[in-house]
Amino acid sequence: MRIGSVLLDNNIFLAPLAGVSDRPFRVLCAEQGAGLVYTEMVSAKAVAYNNKKTSQLIQISPELETAGVQLFGNDPQIMAESAAKIDNDAITLFDINMGCPVPKVVNNGEGSALMKDPDLIGRIVEAVSMAVDKPVTVKIRAGFDSDHINAVEVARVAESAGAKAIGVHGRTREQYYTGVADWSVIKAVKENVSIPVLGNGDVFSAEDAEAMLKLTGCDGILVARGAQGNPWIFREILHYLRTGELLPRPEPAEVVEMIRRHKEALVQEKGTYTAVRELRKHVSWYTKGMKHATQLRKVINQLDDVEAFDEMLGTLLLP
Repeated sequence: MRIGSVLLDNNIFLAPLAGVSDRPFRVLCAEQGAGLVYTEMVSAKAVAYNNKKTSQLIQISPELETAGVQLFGNDPQIMAESAAKIDNDAITLFDINMGCPVPKVVNNGEGSALMKDPDLIGRIVEAVSMAVDKPVTVKIRAGFDSDHINAVEVARVAESAGAKAIGVHGRTREQYYTGVADWSVIKAVKENVSIPVLGNGDVFSAEDAEAMLKLTGCDGILVARGAQGNPWIFREILHYLRTGELLPRPEPAEVVEMIRRHKEALVQEKGTYTAVRELRKHVSWYTKGMKHATQLRKVINQLDDVEAFDEMLGTLLLP
């Protein structure tokens, strides 16, 4: 798949996920076949102020992942200057967040609040596109609420301003992540722009991915919550789209090995204290539906020791 000047291996991507798509998780998803992985959203203002935590968010391993950086903000000049400031050879492209629904972001006029101001969106996309040589993409929602479904209008504005691809989440900001994603909005955007459109929302299986591609005509897919605790979803989707065959779900031993690798990468990246605590949510996702998963989560939520974590993991999940 091509986005602007960039040729990617395939069209199934890991969406930007706050608190999830850090480098350890991105690398695991890339290994499983994700054609592009996005960083967690990064504050343009934090970049401008040299925030130390932000520098960790944009660390990319180009030998292990093909990654885009997602920025959020509402000031065209700050967005442009921040993109130019952090641009380097490891970054494949830049994405602009116009879909985050959380109040602390929306109340600042950022994230999905931008859906209410298409003119500002145009100025932001144009400014960032002029500031960097990399392709600039945007991720939007269907609209801010059910009375203002304006994804098509926003997509047209973004394309005219220089965006090279558009990710469309079929929910409004009002919905957050509840209800059902309206894929017809993705289809409408695809029919009204000439740049690639990436569908997002309710892709939890290979069959879902195929259904979205067929129904909407979109060019690619952004897998979000469907990848949480499930980096295998990328290999499963790609295999199914190529062959029509559903791969078997990973056996418990493979799940345990993936969790252990995830743990080791997190410890190296963030230290034991942070890693063990962040693993709690990941283990909950990895083990959903597995035998003894509830007991495992209860025990692991109380552990602070890495060795005890490994021992408990194998004891409860493996025969």
